[in-house]
Amino acid sequence: MDWILIVLELAELRKRAETAWRMLSDCTICPRECHVNRLRGEAGVCKTGELPLVSSHNLHFGEEPPISGHRGSGTIFFANCNLRCLYCQNYPISQMGSGEVTSLETLATMMLELEKAGAHNINFVTPTHVVAQILKALLLARKKGLALPIVYNSSGYDALDTLKLLDGIVEIYMPDMRYGENQPASRFSGVKDYVEVNQTAITEMHRQVGDLVVDKDGVATKGLLIRHLVLPNGLSGSKKIFDFLGKEVSKNSYVGLMSQYFPAYQAPDIKEICRRVNRSEFRQVKRWFFEAGLSKGYIQPEPLY
Repeated sequence: MDWILIVLELAELRKRAETAWRMLSDCTICPRECHVNRLRGEAGVCKTGELPLVSSHNLHFGEEPPISGHRGSGTIFFANCNLRCLYCQNYPISQMGSGEVTSLETLATMMLELEKAGAHNINFVTPTHVVAQILKALLLARKKGLALPIVYNSSGYDALDTLKLLDGIVEIYMPDMRYGENQPASRFSGVKDYVEVNQTAITEMHRQVGDLVVDKDGVATKGLLIRHLVLPNGLSGSKKIFDFLGKEVSKNSYVGLMSQYFPAYQAPDIKEICRRVNRSEFRQVKRWFFEAGLSKGYIQPEPLY
């Protein structure tokens, strides 16, 4: 019976891939809804046409512990992004398009190579604008035996209809929750509706996969892992994010609370974000985290000052 299930799963994956691919002809794959025909080489905000740009693929040990595990996460970094974060620490990749145009066959081969190298999972980094391409390549890889769980590692600015195409295909969602208010999202990331879109996306992701589940070695097998980068001057709106998670999603939500912000890209020239987060700010964010009834996750070390 196993082979029958595999055939049925591949048929459904093919159907989802074809649906997503059609969306590219009048692109609504992400909340930007640029309505360009990417199948003819047109590009919208994400600056990506028919084929994806891949910056790198490798075993990555710097993700949250449940994702990296002890063998590493099989990360595939896509170039370009549908956000315009002025402080992006990976701006050569996300904002300047540092990557190589990659065929779907090559993308599938990358997945298989990472599996052979011992990766715990296949981790698509910045996948929002290339979901259609991922699904087509994933179909090719599954046909060749790829069996690893899929990690969808996004900014959290994802379209609901696109996420629904991933139901039953993505095992682990790892989105950001960057802002609790829209004003800083508009100012620093170029989107006026981040909060509404992000909260809808998080709710859908949790509906699909539930709270994070790990195996006996602490490696994630399924579920939602949320990352929250603390910005200086309270710009992240952390309290509102934690209250939303505790009240509307789950008090068992696994949150990676990050103190690693530093002023990159254009941030050194912008007063509000030209410095690191200080210890007092990060401690306050931690208090809000626990006050919201949350307790699960990974908290990076406090800043020294």
